[in-house]
Amino acid sequence: MNAPPIDALDRRLVLATQGGLPLVSRPYHQLADQLEISPQEVIERLARMLDSGVIRRIGAVPNHYAIGYTANGMSVWDVPDERIDELGARVGALDFVTHCYHRPRQLPAWPYSLFAMVHGISRGEVRAKVAAIAELLGADCRAHDVLFSTAILKKTGLRLGA
Repeated sequence: MNAPPIDALDRRLVLATQGGLPLVSRPYHQLADQLEISPQEVIERLARMLDSGVIRRIGAVPNHYAIGYTANGMSVWDVPDERIDELGARVGALDFVTHCYHRPRQLPAWPYSLFAMVHGISRGEVRAKVAAIAELLGADCRAHDVLFSTAILKKTGLRLGA
């Protein structure tokens, strides 16, 4: 992707938000005060950077363990390569799948190419959700497994340096 370059103010806005939005009732107003611009300009600049692909998303990143989802499983699927886009879109649209993506197979040991993260309050709940994915995939599911998380890893995206 060839995203347009960002200007100095966009860069300051990215730096101000890359660790998360301020935890206040009006975060865009606080950012506007910090950057000495209007809240509307904060919103417009973020929207432009989203539309152009400079930033991918603005959203909450919950700590699943803190909200009671202590069983977290990456379901992995062996599906036909020629249908992976269609099947991935269907799986990714499920309300209990938090992210879904395509990765290359590593044959012969690793036949899986579709990955879908599922969270639950128990491993049984996660397995039931994985079974629902298997039912959705039907005959296109040649094999699958679920890999349960055993530790919390700090997740961060790319960070700009000051």
